[in-house]
Amino acid sequence: MSKAFTKETDTEDDLEEPDPLPSHVKNYMTPFGLAALQEEWKFLLRIERPRIVEIVSWAAGNGDRSENGDYLYNKKRLREIDRRVRYLTKRIESAEVVDPKQQQSLEQVFFGAAVMYVREDGTEMTVKLVGVDEADLDQGKINWLSPVARALMKKRVGDTAKIQTEFGVEVIEVLDISYPLP
Repeated sequence: MSKAFTKETDTEDDLEEPDPLPSHVKNYMTPFGLAALQEEWKFLLRIERPRIVEIVSWAAGNGDRSENGDYLYNKKRLREIDRRVRYLTKRIESAEVVDPKQQQSLEQVFFGAAVMYVREDGTEMTVKLVGVDEADLDQGKINWLSPVARALMKKRVGDTAKIQTEFGVEVIEVLDISYPLP
């Protein structure tokens, strides 16, 4: 039988992306985070996937697929896109948008808060508590389920929190709380 009519072997590329949230936890997200996921989803479905499908179609017409690099690479890329689209669809559908602008108790740390705190060594840190898919430590955005975020939840300016680190327990003190726009 020609290889053209057989399915390529499944690899780890076909595995679903794991859900970063436990099943009993809500998928909180800021409006900005939801918009970013929706934008990526639209880009993949409307621009990237059609472009890759066109390349795969062209490459498939070039004969023997077993040694056709364009075909093999782009089929793999198509599987990656489809996997990411499925993941984004699930995340968007399960999102519970929490707008920091609507926060009622501004003197306490809740989802969407930007918190400045000082560590035991005197280092000041500022972090923003965001959804799991929005976390980006380089931008100071931490997952609201992370140990630091959980320790900061419901704290007020002047409160201290204990965080378990790899070196032991560290005490941090909350210096400022705000609810900025993205």
